[in-house]
Amino acid sequence: MAQNAPLNTPEMGTRRFGRVNWLGLETLVRREVRRFLAVWTQTLLAPLVTAGLFLLIFNLAIGPRRGDVMGVPFIEFIAPGILMMTVIQNAFANVSSSIVISKVQGNIVDTLMPPLAPLELVIGYLAGGIGRGMFVALAIGLGLLLFLGIGVQHPVMALVFVVLGSAFLGGLGIIAGVFANKFDQMAAITNFIVTPLAFLSGTFYSVTVLPPVLRELTYLNPIFYLIDGLRYSVIGVSDSDPWMGMVICAIAVIAVSAISWQMFRTGYRLKP
Repeated sequence: MAQNAPLNTPEMGTRRFGRVNWLGLETLVRREVRRFLAVWTQTLLAPLVTAGLFLLIFNLAIGPRRGDVMGVPFIEFIAPGILMMTVIQNAFANVSSSIVISKVQGNIVDTLMPPLAPLELVIGYLAGGIGRGMFVALAIGLGLLLFLGIGVQHPVMALVFVVLGSAFLGGLGIIAGVFANKFDQMAAITNFIVTPLAFLSGTFYSVTVLPPVLRELTYLNPIFYLIDGLRYSVIGVSDSDPWMGMVICAIAVIAVSAISWQMFRTGYRLKP
């Protein structure tokens, strides 16, 4: 007579640790955070120095002759944009470099083999990018407050935009990291896509000075709404409705996360 199956046998299609692999997800998040904390001089201190140099150079070269922009001094106008630009560049670099390095070294299998669902992989990588973005934002924000006296008028909104910006570029970092098989491919994506989108997004100017065609193209750039929203959060002026920008950025985060999920689900350019 055949023996009955054990009562604690999981049903077909379920995982023995539940619907969410919390231990695996926590491990991936810790790994991604420790990656940038281990080299904090490169990942946290260097962006702070770079942002400070941007502000110093623009203030010395343009500031005294530029006059006010949208009713505020030029240096105050560009400060939030530089902060957001630095945050999103670091969030992108954190995620994309993690995936590309793993692919080049051949140990991406160590991430794909554990019982982590595609959504858990997306969340784990995004958490690392958001964590680095938050650290960078905090460091630069303190620098703006101490050296320029620029505070934050709407702290909660500023936090939301920093998280959205880090998540959006973190999602793009997953897409770019999965697509790229070599470092030069990753550099090409950064130089020809990410950097132009960041610089041509109203960081150093108000979009009201642009010709109509360029202005409409700028409105199609999600990074514009990130920078404009953070600018409103910090100094209270903006080129667009910050609430509408928040919705657009949230949609952009969902879109890149969905593409990232699909890439991990199908193993696109990850599995032989």
